[in-house]
Amino acid sequence: MTALTLSTAGATTLRADALVVGVGKGAKGPVLAPGAEAVDKAFDGKLATVLEALGAAGAEGEVTKLPAPAGLKVPVVIAAGLGSVPEKDETYGAEALRRAAGSAARALSGAKKAGFALPIASAEDAEAIAEGALLGAYAFTAYQGGENKLAPKDKNGNGAKLPLGEVALLGAKPRDKAFKAAAERAVAVVEEINRARDLINTPPNDLYPESFAAVATAAGKEHGIKVQVLDEKALVKGGFGGLLGVGQGSAHGPRLVKLAYTHPKAEKTLALVGKGITYDSGGISLKPAGHNETMKCDMSGAAAVFATVVAAARLGLQVNVTGWLALAENMPSGSATRPGDVLRMYSGKTVEVLNTDAEGRLVLADALTRASEENPDAIVDVATLTGAMVLALGNRTFGIMANDDAFRTSIHEIAEEVGEASWPMPLPADLRKGMDSPTADIANMGERMGGGLVAGLFLKEFVGEGIAWAHLDIAGPAFHEGAPYGYTPKGGTGSAVRTLVKLAERTAAGDLG
Repeated sequence: MTALTLSTAGATTLRADALVVGVGKGAKGPVLAPGAEAVDKAFDGKLATVLEALGAAGAEGEVTKLPAPAGLKVPVVIAAGLGSVPEKDETYGAEALRRAAGSAARALSGAKKAGFALPIASAEDAEAIAEGALLGAYAFTAYQGGENKLAPKDKNGNGAKLPLGEVALLGAKPRDKAFKAAAERAVAVVEEINRARDLINTPPNDLYPESFAAVATAAGKEHGIKVQVLDEKALVKGGFGGLLGVGQGSAHGPRLVKLAYTHPKAEKTLALVGKGITYDSGGISLKPAGHNETMKCDMSGAAAVFATVVAAARLGLQVNVTGWLALAENMPSGSATRPGDVLRMYSGKTVEVLNTDAEGRLVLADALTRASEENPDAIVDVATLTGAMVLALGNRTFGIMANDDAFRTSIHEIAEEVGEASWPMPLPADLRKGMDSPTADIANMGERMGGGLVAGLFLKEFVGEGIAWAHLDIAGPAFHEGAPYGYTPKGGTGSAVRTLVKLAERTAAGDLG
């Protein structure tokens, strides 16, 4: 991953491939942000004028490259747009800093080192810039180039263009404990987000339940996390009918993976449950053409849970965090579950499967029941669960449902704080009747309208009595199919990891919500 350093160099003495400064959108044109003073002086005080002449306005996402003048030891200056200039006595928000740093880092793909002289008024600002730059520098290149002699090579002879090699933060305080801790947290969290992105982007012929479980096992050994993997035989013995029913049509059998990070002084336990459908064809209820190509991303919830548990271990949080990865591949075959089949779940409830493409709720139901048996203080499940949630909230916002309004509000506030767009959603009791089945205890489908809420109501049935629970439907933001923006790449995004890590930190501090 891209390296991060808190540099003691100044803007005029730093030796690097480029220097990044911030520019805001003012009422009368671009306005230089704090941190750009020395660079502006090198431009004889005319940097804002030059930027305006080049068409720059300081808008969010805007990146303008200029040749560096004499007086700087870098060949290129990059002006990153921060959006609207703050009111008097206010500073740029963390998300504006993240996005500007991310945009600049993406523009620096292939460079070895860049200095970031964006406005830093606190350790929190430094952390936001570091997060944005490291997230923006991400590139998934594992399947590019290689031995193909005809593939384009970069200047180092590699088959794919490398991300920015090093981010040097200027204006931070390398010897200050708060700044050092902020930098260390940014590196740990972003490395795990990028690990989640790698998993999401990995083709399904290489990432399937068994291989995902192997990745989790290896990470557990590295970070002192206890890992337990239930294979098909163990799932049959335990009666995990949801996982088995979804996975029985595939040559790759399902798995339930438990990752347990514990702290000797922890007073609270947070359980996280992730949907891990490593490929979703829809099963017998086959998806229509045009809807299959990105279904390797249907394990994004499990990737987020996995990344969060590892991040909690790396940060040494004083809270027990248990992750449950419900892994299966949903395929059509002669052995696949049929519409009309009835599955007996781990909870003992029976479910009539009306649509095999509503499979995520089936694997999550088993995992939620199993997680409830350990009586955690709270459970949060994360899933790319419904297209209905994308229709409701779009591609960049995830929905939050819960059995406790205060808990739902707390998660929403945390998500907004860390820069992940989210929205609280209801669980209307009247929608439950649509899942009544004449054959089983419940059907896996209900009313078409409000389908994302129906899925949440289904999951609620499998949460233990008295346990605070929330459901994050990340179907929209988990996988980005458009052009990259800010620190968001094309492909897997690692959605919800920052929210879950912050939730774990709040839980450790005794502020569960």
